[in-house]
Amino acid sequence: MILNIWKWSRTSFLSGVTLTLVLGISVSIGQPSAQAGESHAHPAEHSVTDALQREIAFYQNRIQANPKDGLDRAALATLYIQLATSTGNTHWYHEAEETARQSLVNLPFNNPEAQLALAKVAQAEHQFAEALQLAEAVLEENPENEQALSIIVTSTLAQGQLPQARQVANQLVEQAPTLVSYTLRALVLVAQGEDQAALQDFQQALTLEQPDQPSQSAWARTLLGRYHAHRGQLPTAKQYYQEALKRQPHASFTQVKLAELETRQGNYGAAETLYNKLLQHPEFSHGLDHAALQGLAQLKVLDGKLTEANQLWAEAEHEFREHQDLDHFGHRRDLAKLLLARGRQSDLQEALTLMQAEVKSRRDLETLKTLAWALSKMKRYREAQDVLQEAIALGTQDASLFYRASLVEVALGNEAKAEAYSKKALAIDPHFDTTARALLALGG
Repeated sequence: MILNIWKWSRTSFLSGVTLTLVLGISVSIGQPSAQAGESHAHPAEHSVTDALQREIAFYQNRIQANPKDGLDRAALATLYIQLATSTGNTHWYHEAEETARQSLVNLPFNNPEAQLALAKVAQAEHQFAEALQLAEAVLEENPENEQALSIIVTSTLAQGQLPQARQVANQLVEQAPTLVSYTLRALVLVAQGEDQAALQDFQQALTLEQPDQPSQSAWARTLLGRYHAHRGQLPTAKQYYQEALKRQPHASFTQVKLAELETRQGNYGAAETLYNKLLQHPEFSHGLDHAALQGLAQLKVLDGKLTEANQLWAEAEHEFREHQDLDHFGHRRDLAKLLLARGRQSDLQEALTLMQAEVKSRRDLETLKTLAWALSKMKRYREAQDVLQEAIALGTQDASLFYRASLVEVALGNEAKAEAYSKKALAIDPHFDTTARALLALGG
């Protein structure tokens, strides 16, 4: 087997996290951070997990002594969410949900922490309507609750409700001008196509970072790096990714983004090293094992090793099939991408069915693009065209979106429109070349 260097734990495969962002990004915000002076992530991350386990044991003992208490259970639910985020083990989200619900039974009023815990679990599971409802209930009692506001920003982003996301993001920045709030608003601005304003917010966010925020600093830099990568500014993107990894050496999302960039630049060996690093240390992959597998499969295809690529895809597919939470945590879209990238005709209907289910709860750019990809593969070009028009209407400046739209227009015989979309893609990313297009065909 290609992957005999590591052992995969089903419970840690593909986690959702506390703060789920659009475009397929998941990050951990608000969990305990390692001290800035710690230079190695293994001890730092272990210390975070150990500290959480100690706190969890403390509250479990308190609850055992006083089973009718509500506040202790709310605190315990929050700790379970932090543990899920820290370890990538989705089991702890289920524990958090059960604990928060019992907290509300014991203390149905004036218990915002339990409500927010349920909202975070719902958001991690991509149940965005439920997350919004719970967050809005908290805001009715406390209109300035920052956690509730953040949940509304990210959930409305995921649903493609950009004006509402913008309004709440503005409120959050005015109320609490922090690295996190500015980065969240930058993401909204990117989604709306206001690139210069987004860049200003990203840069302002970095001026507000604190020494004890290595994970948040790494997150913001990674997103800023992705902003530049999507515009063909690859050296600048790489610089931000590398800065992020200096602050959090085992930031799995950053490693994936850097590996994608290395692949696009033709540095296949460097990309493979990054992906294998994630697979060798699944305890620090935070649910991005599948991204590493699919990244390796892309490398094998680009290198002409189709048998090895298919073996990697089969490994990933097996874990998707076995995972008990297939319908949650974004798994449907990830599995659909795998099936589409692999390109088997027999997989196409399932990929489309998965995306038709996913789009009912999530209508961000990446979800719409993937749905349009599935429709195109099924030669349902008119429907793909409609979906892509909805995606374009969001305003996001995304070269891959316009390139995919150009392919659909070619299939429909609309040569002039196809040419216009192709030019638009190159205007956004002047380096959207053969390699970038090949990666797009492989789900990259």
